[in-house]
Amino acid sequence: MKKYVVIINGKGGVGKDTLCDIVSKRYCVKNVSSITPIKQIAQIGGWKGGKENKDRKFLADLKKLFVEYNDLPFEYLKEEMNLFLQKEQEILFVHIREIEEIKKFLEYVVSKDVMCKTLLVTRKQEQHKVYGNEADDMAEQYQYDVVYQNDMPLKEVEKDFMIFFEKNVLQ
Repeated sequence: MKKYVVIINGKGGVGKDTLCDIVSKRYCVKNVSSITPIKQIAQIGGWKGGKENKDRKFLADLKKLFVEYNDLPFEYLKEEMNLFLQKEQEILFVHIREIEEIKKFLEYVVSKDVMCKTLLVTRKQEQHKVYGNEADDMAEQYQYDVVYQNDMPLKEVEKDFMIFFEKNVLQ
C-alpha cells in the first residue's frame, strides 16, 4: 500500500480540517497537528480551548518555547509518523504552521522515503486577517507544492477538492 504525507497549512478558518474529513471519506486517513502536545500542556495551565487571537498567540508562544527547549512538537510528529508507517492508513495529514518546522518535518519524511507534499489552504475572506502571532500571520510565506483556494460552498467543495487532491497531491 502506498503511503502519502501531506503537510497542510493555512490561516485559521480556511477549512483545513473539513478538507481532511472529505479525504477521509475515500481514503484511510490519520490527521495530526504539531500543536497537539502544546494544547495538552496549555490546558494544564488554564487554557480553555479558545480560538481568539490571545489564545492563538499563547499557543504559538508556548510552542516556540518547547521547540527551543526540547523540540517537543517535532518529537511528537516523528512518533505519529512512525505509528502511521506501521498501520494500514494511507494518508497522514500533518498540520504545521511555522516555516522552519515545516522544513524540519519535510526533511524527516523524505529520509523515510515516503511521498510528501506541502499544501496551503486559502480563503479570500481570510487572506488579510491578522492574528497577532508569527505562526498564523506567516503561514502563507512558505513555497508550498500546491495551493487550494477554498471559497466554494461546502456542498461543492467535496467534489472539487477530491479532484484537486487526487490530481495535485497524490500524483
